[in-house]
Amino acid sequence: MSSPTSHALRILHLGLGSFHRAHQAVYLQQLHDLGDTQWWLAGGNLRPDMPETIAALQAQQGEYTLETVTPQGACSYQRIRVIRDVLGYEANLAPLVRMAADPHTRIISFTVTEAGYYLDAHDRLNWQNFPDLHADLTALAAGKAGQTIYGALAGLLRARMQANAGAVTLLNCDNLRHNGNRSRSGLLQFIRALGDQALLQWVQSHTTSPNAMVDRITPRPTAEVGKRVREATGWDDKAALMGESFIQWVIEDRFINGRPDWQRVGVQLVDSVAAYEEAKIRLLNATHSCIAWAGTLAGYVFIHEGTHDPRIRQMAYDYVTDDAIPVLSPSPIDLAAYRDVVLDRFGNPAIADTNQRVAMDAFSKIPGMIAPTLRDRLARRESIRSVALLPALFLAYLQRWHQGLIPYTYQDQAMDPAVGHAICQAADPVAAFAADTTLWGELAGDPRLLHALQEATQRVTAFTQGYST
Repeated sequence: MSSPTSHALRILHLGLGSFHRAHQAVYLQQLHDLGDTQWWLAGGNLRPDMPETIAALQAQQGEYTLETVTPQGACSYQRIRVIRDVLGYEANLAPLVRMAADPHTRIISFTVTEAGYYLDAHDRLNWQNFPDLHADLTALAAGKAGQTIYGALAGLLRARMQANAGAVTLLNCDNLRHNGNRSRSGLLQFIRALGDQALLQWVQSHTTSPNAMVDRITPRPTAEVGKRVREATGWDDKAALMGESFIQWVIEDRFINGRPDWQRVGVQLVDSVAAYEEAKIRLLNATHSCIAWAGTLAGYVFIHEGTHDPRIRQMAYDYVTDDAIPVLSPSPIDLAAYRDVVLDRFGNPAIADTNQRVAMDAFSKIPGMIAPTLRDRLARRESIRSVALLPALFLAYLQRWHQGLIPYTYQDQAMDPAVGHAICQAADPVAAFAADTTLWGELAGDPRLLHALQEATQRVTAFTQGYST
């Protein structure tokens, strides 16, 4: 790996998982390949996750191989060399704090999954259900590090303020609608609760939080990926990973202290990401969850299996065509073409993306990805028949989970397991599901929602009867 120059600038990324390494790091590598090596990456995790991958990256000086697979099955291999510093986890986040307080760090980006922002339907921090937030307040008040994204950022930014290290952009890279605005709102709420007025004022004047839309399917790495990389490259890469050939990044151009020249390598720098993120969240993310829940109910393991099942594919197609596209039109995007590209991507068997990975976190995905289309359709006094099938699929999935019949561990940071079990144990589970305010916000208990879910539940029951469980 070539040596960075002394004046190199840094992006510090929180959440050194597969998506970051197959997405943001790839764009920066493309810039390096063009000869622009002004910016480098540093990264680490806020929790003691992925210790084997972190150790492998450290042993390989941050280098790894990305296998890219097209829907037609063509594979290519790329060496990524732009992560200069792989920071091991320490409970006090000291390595991250040091990097954040360095003036050469100009952007702090993060990928923590949608549920990691603890926001309710009104973008208020959900203090009641998440003791992690209170624990972080206590830790920060005692001068220690927090473990949530807000506690961590508060600690990192406090160190940067005290070091007089200059302004920094906070760049959200998660599938969260209006992700910059919303994560910034959560951070400022957290700092106000902390009572650190100096930090609050500094963050308000020395940071920006552009909204961004990210897209690339990146399954969890498997041993098979490492084997293929070894056969193709001759390198026994312990941190190899795989992603689909499609890649997209749209960012509002609101950087307070510089940024890489990303537009040279296909990043779209725009005034507003709204149209792009709505299309992605509703046409891709919601459809992805639909296929994962339905595929699990049908006994499939992988996303591509459900996508190639005509009944499941039709569910996804009808949801997008009947209910999502009409409320997003007119759009600068060809939504029908985008729908077809999405389904082709999901049908790529080489990706081997699991239903387990995609099905997770429904209690944040339903309000963020599915409820908006329900609200828009109802506001227009239009049918919600097709979109209602998605949450009805999850309710059937939840009932299987309640019975211990899901063949893998279901993970949901936004769901209290007691609440999930209570919905399934209710005299009328559909009514209990439709009344949950975490899922539906102001739509909770709406008779139009209840009626649509009752009818959709009947269709889901008929669907599942066609498969052995």
